[in-house]
Amino acid sequence: MTIRVRLFASLAQVVGQNELDLTLSDNATVGDAVERLSELHPPLNAHQSHLATAVNLDYVGSEHRLCNGDELALIPPVSGG
Repeated sequence: MTIRVRLFASLAQVVGQNELDLTLSDNATVGDAVERLSELHPPLNAHQSHLATAVNLDYVGSEHRLCNGDELALIPPVSGG
């Protein structure tokens, strides 16, 4: 299956783009997608434990199953006031 990944803030800077397509095996989870992205872009490893994830605009956990055509958003922590 193929999903669309949207990267925000520092994550987009690490990868060098704010959107990309990612091919995964059927029945892949959000956690599988994050692992695959980290394999393709090793600097993402430093951000893995602090990410918020959303699929099709709904916040989900790492065990959420993805479907072909889903949009996965990876959101780093936000700080400031």
